[in-house]
Amino acid sequence: MKRFFRILGSSRREEALTFGSRRDKRKIESPNGGWFGMWPSDVLVAVLGSALCFAGCGAKPEALKENSSNLPIARVRVQAVENKSRTMTEEVAGTVRAKFHAMLEAKLSGRIAQLPVVLGQRVKAGELVVRLDAAEINARLEQAEAAQEQTERDWKRALALFEQQAVTRAEYDAAQSQNRFAQGAAAEARAMMSYVAIVAPFDGVITKKWADVGDFAAPGKPLVAIEDPSALQLEADVPQAIASHVQREARFAVHVDGVSGDLTGTVGEIGPAADPITRTFRIKVDLPAQPGLSAGQFARLLVPVGERSSLRVPESAVVVRGQLEMVFVVANQQAQLHLVKTGRRIDDEMEILSGLHAGDTVVVEGAAQLSDGQRVEPK
Repeated sequence: MKRFFRILGSSRREEALTFGSRRDKRKIESPNGGWFGMWPSDVLVAVLGSALCFAGCGAKPEALKENSSNLPIARVRVQAVENKSRTMTEEVAGTVRAKFHAMLEAKLSGRIAQLPVVLGQRVKAGELVVRLDAAEINARLEQAEAAQEQTERDWKRALALFEQQAVTRAEYDAAQSQNRFAQGAAAEARAMMSYVAIVAPFDGVITKKWADVGDFAAPGKPLVAIEDPSALQLEADVPQAIASHVQREARFAVHVDGVSGDLTGTVGEIGPAADPITRTFRIKVDLPAQPGLSAGQFARLLVPVGERSSLRVPESAVVVRGQLEMVFVVANQQAQLHLVKTGRRIDDEMEILSGLHAGDTVVVEGAAQLSDGQRVEPK
């Protein structure tokens, strides 16, 4: 600023010397050649310039600053920041499946005569699900039973004659063999007849249908799928890096999308060998009954792999403004704003990765209404 006025004064003095002969004005002399070495009109210009410069370069008035001391004292609830340990877990994706499920097929070929079930229908063990057209099999059964009756009469007649020594031993043995052969043929026909009716192997729900009345059934061709929804389990492939942390009868937390809260499952089965392609072990975790839980849902198994300590504060202590997360620390009866970086949410607490220290007193109730530097009074 002094340099500006010095340059301004020197330029004005040069102008006065150059054009002094044209103006009949008295120059004001000064021993140091400062302000008094300028013309009176130039003094006014310099004063106005300096005023404008001071107005532009001056400090912001204190009246424009927010004076936090004028804010009322806020009554808040506070709590000390604690360093707590938590279990480190690895998430393994899996699928919820029924523990008991079956795909019903026909053991013989034939047209479907009856299929009295629909999707979602509950059935009892032994209840009819599919019946095939059995005209041909029924005819074979009648033939086998008739042959059995005839050979049985022949055998009894041969037995009576043999006791009277009216027939030879060979004739008696032949009659007995024919009777046993006929009995086997009749038993086979009755077994084939039992395959005509396909029944539910256990109590469950019809989940799929691949056929309907009139379709042709054959061995190996699925007809109906049935599952027991009362017994569910999670099937997951655990990487070999954490497979050593999974043991039979161990209890792990399971999170299922669409089901409120985490479930606790028990490891029921562990694959004895890893898959050579994925390097994972197949495990099955038995799940408890829970509303909204059903087969086919996506789930995550939380496998504990170690312990870790971290700072935690109640979730209500973290104030979010835009993309910033902040916490108010109480020091000298004042609320001091601290920007923080949060981690995982653990129950009703937030993990603090940076911005706080263990033992700091933070506001846990009423933090959203505070300003930085505002005086507070703990409840």
